[in-house]
Amino acid sequence: MTGRPRVLLVADPQRDGIPATLAIVQPAIESRADGVLRISPEDAIPDAEFDVAIVLGGDGTILAQARRLAARETPIAGVNVGRLGFLAEFDAEGFAAAADQIFGDTPPVTDRMMLEIAVETSASKASDLEWVPALNDCVVTAGPPFRMIELGLDFNGNGGPHLSGDGLIVSTPTGSTAYNVSAGGPIVHPSCDALVITPLAVHSLAFRPIIASPEEPITITVARVNDGTTLVIDGQLTRHLETGDRVHVRRGHHRVRMIRDPGTEFWSTVVRKMRWATGPTYRDR
Repeated sequence: MTGRPRVLLVADPQRDGIPATLAIVQPAIESRADGVLRISPEDAIPDAEFDVAIVLGGDGTILAQARRLAARETPIAGVNVGRLGFLAEFDAEGFAAAADQIFGDTPPVTDRMMLEIAVETSASKASDLEWVPALNDCVVTAGPPFRMIELGLDFNGNGGPHLSGDGLIVSTPTGSTAYNVSAGGPIVHPSCDALVITPLAVHSLAFRPIIASPEEPITITVARVNDGTTLVIDGQLTRHLETGDRVHVRRGHHRVRMIRDPGTEFWSTVVRKMRWATGPTYRDR
């Protein structure tokens, strides 16, 4: 950015904690911006040009806005008003302190890989697939009545394993600290490009989480389902799956440009917010 930027401010003023956060964040924005567009998270993205987006909320709000803004390649700064704040790196005071850098000519931006997901059915054509972006992950989950489902996994047309269990997660490095890590998958630094594949309660001792190249698209063939078997994207978008459906997952064409907090570092954030490697409480410590 050069000169004073035009800013999109995304915030729900009716949400708990937002007014108090705005009282700190808004003056820092207005004193450095060449105009501010204000919308709620559910509003349409305006047609007007803007150079940076400031999103107030939790990680779920950041995910939803990242999917909407990725194609515009707009840098996004997240200000946490949620519980964890892993994607929303700034708190209100930290945002105000870093405002000169955020709105400067060279803000601390990191580009994060996205996924694109499409479902192919027996009635669909490959040329008609609707690709949906995701920043965190896509999950095939068994659903009610919660019997095991069967899935086939294929890497770039070269085949792969067949599994029975509760489902499968395919995540980005950004999403590796979300559902993936809860299911026993590895944490991957968000600056990497990779597909992180983690089974859910797989009925096998020989299927462990893996990291695949983003150059190899993945196809998940749904071989046996429950009535409630569902594809879940970023924990927010859902689609019912039936036997024979094929879920295609590939590296996204767009990347999310996240403005990071210059006062933090990824691995220290993992330690601080996720209690990485926290051991027992010893009596002599």
